[in-house]
Amino acid sequence: MIRELSPELAKLAKKELNENPKQVPNDLQHLKDWIAKQPHLIARTDDQWLIALLRGCKFSLERVKKKLDLYYTLRTTAPDITLRIKPTDPKFIEFFRLGTVLILPSPKDKLFPRVILIRAGRFDPSTHSVADLMCMLYYLVQIMVVEDDVACVMGTKIVTDYEAVTMSHLVQATPSMLKKMVAVSQDSMPLRLKGSHHINLPSGIEKIFTLISGFLNEKAKQRLKIHKKQEEMMEDIPKEVVPPEYGGTGPTVAEITEYWVSKIKEYHDWMKVEERLGTDESKRVGPPIDADFMEDGSFRKLDID
Repeated sequence: MIRELSPELAKLAKKELNENPKQVPNDLQHLKDWIAKQPHLIARTDDQWLIALLRGCKFSLERVKKKLDLYYTLRTTAPDITLRIKPTDPKFIEFFRLGTVLILPSPKDKLFPRVILIRAGRFDPSTHSVADLMCMLYYLVQIMVVEDDVACVMGTKIVTDYEAVTMSHLVQATPSMLKKMVAVSQDSMPLRLKGSHHINLPSGIEKIFTLISGFLNEKAKQRLKIHKKQEEMMEDIPKEVVPPEYGGTGPTVAEITEYWVSKIKEYHDWMKVEERLGTDESKRVGPPIDADFMEDGSFRKLDID
C-alpha cells in the first residue's frame, strides 16, 4: 500500500516528478521483477519504499535501478559509513543526543523541502568521527524516505553549521572519506538535494570544499551556498522551522532531538531488518564489487541490465 498524497503534493509530483498514478502500479511491478532477477541484491520491495525511489529519480526506471543497486552495494563497499553504528545500538542514541544531526519540522502553512541541520562541531573528535555523523544521517534519511511524503516529493535542504569545528575534526575528512560521503548522500539516497547551506565556517576549510566540489554533480555545485552571516540563511529557510538557537521561531534543538530519539526507537524493528539487507557480491552477474571501486569513481558506472 502507498500513502495517498495530499492534493497539493500530488499536483507537484505530477508536474515536477512526472508521476502518473495510473502508471505507478506497473512501475512498481517492473522494479520488483527486476530486483527478483538480481541474485546479488538483498533489497526491500515494499511499495512505499519503491515509490520513494521512483519519486527521487523522477520516475526514470533506469535511474532507480542504478540508485537502488548503489544504495545496497555501499553496505559492502563503504561499511565504515553505512554500517558504522547500528541504530539498534545504544551508542547510536548516545551520539544522536549530542545534537549533531537534526531533521527540522515542516512549515505549518506551506510546502517546503525538509531541512536537515548538521552541527559538525558538536562531537569530540577523540571519541567520535565524521563517519559516525554520516552514518547517523544515513539512517535518519531512511526514516524520512519511509514516512515523509514532503521530503520525497520536494526534496531536502541541508544546513551545515561549523561552529566549534577544530583541526582535529577537519583532518578526519580525508579525500577517500569525502568521496564515500558524496557517494552515500548524493548518489545513492532517494531524496533529492534542493540546497546546501554552510554557516560559521572556520579558517582552513577551503581545501575541503575544493575537494568536495570535485565529487559533486553540477546541480549540487550550483545549489551550494556559503553564508558569511548566519542570518543570511533565513533568506532561504523559513524562520518557523529554525530552532531559536539559530534565530528562528521553531522548536528548540533539545525538543527536536528528543522527538527524533522517539522516532528512532519506534523504527527499532524496521532497522533490524534493514541491517540484514545489502549485496552478496559472490552472486553478482559480472565482476564482484569491492571497496576499491570507490577509489576511481566506478560507483557512478554500475552496469544495470
